[in-house]
Amino acid sequence: MNQPQARLNLPFVGIPSFMRSPIVDDLDKLDADIAVLGVPSDEGSPWYPGARMAPRQMREMSLRYAGYGPMQESAGYYDIEEDRRYLEYETRNHRIVDCGDVDIIYTNPERTFDNLTNSVKKILSKGALPVVLGGDHAVAYGVVRAYQEPITVIHFDAHLDYRPFEHGNIWGNGSPMRRIAGLDHVGKIIQIGMRGIRASKDDLNLALTGGNDIMTVKEFRRRGIEKALEQLPAGGKVYVTMDIDVLDMPLVPGCASAETGGLSYEELRDALAQIAIQADVVGFDILEINPLLDVPSNVTSLIGSQLAIEFMARIVDNPLYLKRKGRLPGMEKAREDLFSV
Repeated sequence: MNQPQARLNLPFVGIPSFMRSPIVDDLDKLDADIAVLGVPSDEGSPWYPGARMAPRQMREMSLRYAGYGPMQESAGYYDIEEDRRYLEYETRNHRIVDCGDVDIIYTNPERTFDNLTNSVKKILSKGALPVVLGGDHAVAYGVVRAYQEPITVIHFDAHLDYRPFEHGNIWGNGSPMRRIAGLDHVGKIIQIGMRGIRASKDDLNLALTGGNDIMTVKEFRRRGIEKALEQLPAGGKVYVTMDIDVLDMPLVPGCASAETGGLSYEELRDALAQIAIQADVVGFDILEINPLLDVPSNVTSLIGSQLAIEFMARIVDNPLYLKRKGRLPGMEKAREDLFSV
């Protein structure tokens, strides 16, 4: 009689949680290091709708990185260029969980954002790192206002997101950074990737007057991420918010606000890696992916999922993160003991 074999679990099989992580839909029972939270809201979008579908699509595309068949026996993922595994401890010990989606109250963005802020507060109270999948960029305000401690915000985007609140519209995706700048616990804001011919001089002056450091794509390539990070307070905590349109237009066909002349994937990935090395990252989001506009292979959602995975992999290597988790890096024997848990 043939011995039963383990499930193959191909990417198109099963319920798509992020990277096949355990699902925890009751935040009172959350016990994890990284909590993935979807925010399927795009009521702040003045152009094409559809970003509300991104959390679901990003989860599905993340299964491409979860492994299947014999690959399931190896925790984390292997980076061939760096010849090392990442997220090994986190995946083996189920320290990454998928918390599902914020409850969206359609036509009532104020209540939706209250639900979002309360969910992020709960995740933070449990000591987990929020990884937020949007949704349009208005979502960022609802996340950042959940923090109680002083933070620096690093903003990757083709646009400043400092639009005025025309007709009383405070929930639009063109003004979240203007709202975030008004939060008492937010200090420095570093904005990277700005470009295009739809920018506003008034918005730029307002951001500069507020003390923001603004790096266009050309400025970023001239100065580098290291120069921007010199302004971070020593030991300070950082939240990173990413509009997928910071990448060059051909890379992100599923983005309603895409602009030509953006960053390459490698430029953004390497900048995030440097942030994870130099800063104490306490959360991040990836926003403005629109599956309804994407090509059939869903490459924009795939890129978003890969960015999230690679960024969290670098964050968990930071000594400040490890100290919070009681896992300071030590001798190789200690590392072996760690991964044998």
